[in-house]
Amino acid sequence: MSDTTVATTSEDMTITTTTTTPEIMLKLVSQDNDVFEVEKDVACQSQLVKNMVEDSGVDEEIPVPNVKTPVLAKVIEYCRHHRTTPAVEIEKPLKSANLREVVSTWDGDFVEVEQELLFELILAANYLDIKPLLDLTCAKVAAMIKGKTPEEIRKTFNIVNDFTPEEEAQVREENKWCEES
Repeated sequence: MSDTTVATTSEDMTITTTTTTPEIMLKLVSQDNDVFEVEKDVACQSQLVKNMVEDSGVDEEIPVPNVKTPVLAKVIEYCRHHRTTPAVEIEKPLKSANLREVVSTWDGDFVEVEQELLFELILAANYLDIKPLLDLTCAKVAAMIKGKTPEEIRKTFNIVNDFTPEEEAQVREENKWCEES
């Protein structure tokens, strides 16, 4: 933030001075007790943080006990990027299994992470109530599933099929309507 003052002297010279108002910073504390100093407008993209600031002010550290340090760092990276470039709403259902056809290049690159981190980002976005990040991370999972068979999905997510062949046949029969169309 900056304030600009323009003054004209008696010799018709214009003098411009700019003073910078310091940004309000919040301190977010991760599950691992690491402290992140974050610009207020960045941190308040989280409805949870925004509500806490409205209730308690900006002087207190804000605990984020459900979010590990590397995940919180990644969430802050996302919020800083979208501070000046608002996230575009993702159309549902996804038109393509290639997420890069649906979101910006930056967002597509952002969710190219290990599955474990992706799922932790989903949990963090949900806990922190950052809808655009939750939508993006869930869209990534949806793109990973789109067009795959149940067996391929199990393999992708390391899911053990604990149905007997008879139970699986029964479930398929009961849900045949899902596969139609």
